[in-house]
Amino acid sequence: MKSSNLNTPIKALIFDVFGTLVDWRTSVASHANTLLSAQHSIDWLAFADAWRDQYQPSMQKVRSGEIPFCSLDTLHLINLNRVNKDFSLKGIDENTKQELNLAWHRLNAWSDTLEGLTRLRERFVIAPCSNGNISLMIDLARHNRFHWDAILGSEIAGNYKPNPIVYRASVKALGLGPNEVMMVAAHTSDLKAAAEQGLKTAFIARPLEHGPKGSKNHPQAETQALTSVDYSATDLLDLTKQLNC
Repeated sequence: MKSSNLNTPIKALIFDVFGTLVDWRTSVASHANTLLSAQHSIDWLAFADAWRDQYQPSMQKVRSGEIPFCSLDTLHLINLNRVNKDFSLKGIDENTKQELNLAWHRLNAWSDTLEGLTRLRERFVIAPCSNGNISLMIDLARHNRFHWDAILGSEIAGNYKPNPIVYRASVKALGLGPNEVMMVAAHTSDLKAAAEQGLKTAFIARPLEHGPKGSKNHPQAETQALTSVDYSATDLLDLTKQLNC
């Protein structure tokens, strides 16, 4: 924990979602297996990893101005078509692709997430600050019984994290100063970008995000922040203790 930037009381917590609050990897693999295993037999965890590997490159096209802003649902569907081709998954009709794309709307939370968010909400305003579009965040909230005070992030900013505008737009929407808002995430890049905009930061360790041994293109997930942060926690319940919730 660092001591600077802590004198101003925290009034709101904004959260990264994919990986930090929900287990995208096994959720996507399970959904794909349910939909496609009757016709195809592949490593569904590898399929989920490959789909996720397209995430940052597709958003970078928006951040760079190569393509106009579009929802993450749209990017996920474009990426799905590429991954289907890479895995030689042929004969999948459009309705099935659309249903498979909804896997990202049905991701299961980590075991501590719901209780952690519930406790934190007793003291703070809480909201997602995700690259996921608003309808996706609504579905995830209903699926996991999250109770948000607002939904912030890419769609209100018209860009994707870690572009600075996403953090600034989220803070502005809350009517607060940056040092009254804390970004909570399992990824150093997200926290570093938020801190550069004046937000406080909390790192949450999610060692199983990429599986127990990591995936082909990703080593095991970060177990500690690779930059200075205001709080570092083993999970959300640990964070609630540190924040006296």
